[in-house]
Amino acid sequence: MRPFKISENVYWVGAIDWNIRNFHGYSTHRGTTYNAYLIIDEKITLIDTVKSHLVDEMLERISYVVDPRKIDYVISNHVEMDHSGGLPRLMEIIPDATIFTSLNGERGLKLHYGSNWNFKVVKSGETLSLGNKSLEFIYTPMVHWPDNMVSYLIEDKILFSNDAFGQHIASSERLDSQFCLDIILEEAAKYYANIVLPYSSNVKKVLEAILNLDIDVIAPSHGLIWKNNIEDIINKYKKWSDNTTDNKAVIVYDSMWGSTEKIAYAIYNAFEESNISAVMLNLKTNDISDIMTHILNSKYICIGSPTLNNNILPTVASFLYYLKGLAPKKRIAMAFGSYGWGGQSIGQIEDILKSCGFELIDSIRVQYVPDFKQLKEINAKVKEVLQGGRI
Repeated sequence: MRPFKISENVYWVGAIDWNIRNFHGYSTHRGTTYNAYLIIDEKITLIDTVKSHLVDEMLERISYVVDPRKIDYVISNHVEMDHSGGLPRLMEIIPDATIFTSLNGERGLKLHYGSNWNFKVVKSGETLSLGNKSLEFIYTPMVHWPDNMVSYLIEDKILFSNDAFGQHIASSERLDSQFCLDIILEEAAKYYANIVLPYSSNVKKVLEAILNLDIDVIAPSHGLIWKNNIEDIINKYKKWSDNTTDNKAVIVYDSMWGSTEKIAYAIYNAFEESNISAVMLNLKTNDISDIMTHILNSKYICIGSPTLNNNILPTVASFLYYLKGLAPKKRIAMAFGSYGWGGQSIGQIEDILKSCGFELIDSIRVQYVPDFKQLKEINAKVKEVLQGGRI
């Protein structure tokens, strides 16, 4: 359990969660890390902690550099317990240390832990001298909690970016140059799509603030540290926060007896024949957080369900409300499905898609099993819309 040196007297001392596969509803197939950072100076400073069950791992890494009891300052960039969970144990060791946090951070930590720790609220733009090094604090509210802030180590040009620019990846590597960049960017996209996406307008404000900084390293709270590919990830965040999409389609559905799936394939073929890339995602076999990664940069969203008990299939309903909460913008959407006698599911899908603010293409509904002629008609109808300039 060794630390990783980022720059002179600055270390990663976090913890690796190899086993986690679900992060409050978000599938983490590759595990994750909880990144804490140690600065050795006249005032020994720890930036964030780790999830509570891994606090011993963090303390062991700190101990390779310094006795944890010598820590003077703790910076709490974010209250959420994957960042702050180690605080109760840590503060037993360093009861006289000062915790620097935002105003909402102090409120949140007190509500979480009922603590009487020594808090010092910092303002956005305020600096803190550690001796030879100094930190600047920048508030980043609602990226993705009200308490969020980032910390910038001025002399080392390191941005401790909190949840921004993070990825859920468990690995023994610490830097982006040591790991497959395609995987890091894929996981960064998934992280943005499932956690940060609803707060894109706030992300744009944060980007404006941090782009004025001279940054050599971005050290997020999860995953790999950005050093060689900073421009890449910042450009991705610009695109994602603008809700800029590619000419792609995502077809999400579930099917009881295969009829809705047949419609889905007819729609897929229409996109393919219109030279628009599309992906088929059956909710029986695809996790909703992986589906959101596809939606992050897709222009078209097609949602299909048969009618069950006058309603949408539960898998589709669950996904739709997950999608609504994440609030992607500037999308074109379509509802489709088969039914026996009522057919209510298609209208219900339409209502939710409208509530998301999407532009709707005419829905497709088929009673019972679509035959070859109906499937050809569906294909032709979708192609006409895509190729006819009606959207």
